[in-house]
Amino acid sequence: MKNSARATIAFVLTTLVLAACGSSSNNKNTVEEPEGPPPLGTDASLASIEVSTGDLDQVFDPGINDYTATTTYLGEATNIVAKANDANATVSINGATAVTGEASETVVLSDGPNLVTVTVTAEDATTSDSYSLDITRADATGLAHQEYVKASNTDADDQFGNAIAFSGNSFAVAAAAEDSAANTVNGDGLNNDALGAGAVYVFHSDAAGTWVQEAYLKASNTGAGRAFGHSIALDGDTLVVGAHLEDSAATGINGDETDTSAVDAGAVYVFVRDGTGTWTQQAYIKASNTGAFDNFGVSVALSGDTLAVGAHQEDSSASGVDADQADNGSADAGAVYVFTRDVDGNWTQQAYVKASNTDPGDRFGSAVALSQDTLVVGAPNEAGKSSGIDGNEGSNNSADAGAAYAFSRDGAGVWAQQAYVKASNTDSGDNFGETVTLSGDTFVVGAPREDSAAIGVDGPQNSNRALNSGAAYVFGRDGSGTWSQQAYLKASNTGSQDQFGRAVTNYGDFIAVGALEDSSATDLNGDQGNNASLNSGAAYMFVYDGVGSWSQVAYIKAPNTGVPDAFGVSLALGDTALLIGANAEQSSATGIGGDMTDDSAPGAGAAYIVR
Repeated sequence: MKNSARATIAFVLTTLVLAACGSSSNNKNTVEEPEGPPPLGTDASLASIEVSTGDLDQVFDPGINDYTATTTYLGEATNIVAKANDANATVSINGATAVTGEASETVVLSDGPNLVTVTVTAEDATTSDSYSLDITRADATGLAHQEYVKASNTDADDQFGNAIAFSGNSFAVAAAAEDSAANTVNGDGLNNDALGAGAVYVFHSDAAGTWVQEAYLKASNTGAGRAFGHSIALDGDTLVVGAHLEDSAATGINGDETDTSAVDAGAVYVFVRDGTGTWTQQAYIKASNTGAFDNFGVSVALSGDTLAVGAHQEDSSASGVDADQADNGSADAGAVYVFTRDVDGNWTQQAYVKASNTDPGDRFGSAVALSQDTLVVGAPNEAGKSSGIDGNEGSNNSADAGAAYAFSRDGAGVWAQQAYVKASNTDSGDNFGETVTLSGDTFVVGAPREDSAAIGVDGPQNSNRALNSGAAYVFGRDGSGTWSQQAYLKASNTGSQDQFGRAVTNYGDFIAVGALEDSSATDLNGDQGNNASLNSGAAYMFVYDGVGSWSQVAYIKAPNTGVPDAFGVSLALGDTALLIGANAEQSSATGIGGDMTDDSAPGAGAAYIVR
């Protein structure tokens, strides 16, 4: 029995082994078990780190984990672009998740050193590595002139710098009196066959941080005296140019631009840049109620796909938004037109905007500022006597005192007036609203003919001992949408006829104000006590402390101060630099960094980059 059992067991085992292994003739039918998933990546290294408002102080090396970087005083915030070697790894900046190779959430920088930690976690979710980035933000004493900018075809009386715009790593400078008869993009700029036609020049910073001229822009219907470039606005890859003396009677978008039957009706031109840096004209825009002498395009503002255009001599007696625009019963009352662009690049008029107290001669639309769903409009010849926010709109006892109007857009695209804004010291002839600027919940209004002799911030407003010295007023909006005056700004060297407030710009916690000031000082924070260079011009920079107070941090003059250069006639402030125009500067230099000591081209104009 034992032997028989052993035999049986052996037979069974043999059968099982053969069944498991199969014979040579059956091997081809064997089903292989699938392999398991590949192991998860363990690469937690970076391929690169970039700082949006500055540069690393050393060349990036994946094997080095500690870096330093510097930003300018104006770089109060930055974005970090950290690219992981493994696309499946995750990146965080100071603990906040970021997309590899894309800009992080904004990192706010205080004065001095700021430590930023970049953490890379490999695909396996357990392997990680950290990189430290010590970013030093310079203080205000580090501000300095970086570049001196001229047109590529400098000529006397072109007024290069009469308007200026800045966005990202690009800026545009207008020369509204330039004389070339060229059309559209990069034409022949060396002839003078269209006196006062106007031109715009676009500059771009290359990978090495060097500024180069990228495009020379003209209207598609260039004509003498049209002032193409009287106003400009730049946002990303879109540039808008106003030509308020253009003569076509066309209406709406892309109408007949060869018609010249509506003298000084005005027009606006939209240009876009593609991925190769090539600019083309996208649209030719006219008012929906084009009229001779309306000056459509005297002011422009751009925010994303929304455009606002001022026509300060439009004559309708309508008031509010989208009222009857067909009558001409209120000469030079002024209007603003809002346009939007769809995903296919097509522009349409969204709103026709008038003051709530339309009156002849108010020139509503002389200045416009736009930020997302907020629009601010200046009417420097409005005559209301009231002061502050939402006072009596019906009085007309203070000729040319001026006013500003704030509008907001709801989710349905409907615009409505949010506030009627007057100076805290309203007075006849001050022209409050001749200039406006808006950034987020802060806007600034210039009153270049205000007469107070006060100096600095929030001084006594009610003296009139410095005729046309000028002032600027800062307004802030709270969480409920209510506007209130936040500061009253004067120059640190207030003087009669200086017209402080003739240009204003703001960005973040900074404001810059231009003045037709007379000091012969040069560069930054020089001697502002003399009046030896009539109308040489200056710019003043103010900063907000975050808890309610503004203070002046810089007094800025040209490095080549001269009579009557009008340094500060235009201003544009961004996250890395302040741009300043001087449309009467006299050098015959061309391009970037030329000889600024030459004065052989009166009125040629120049622009300056301060950072």
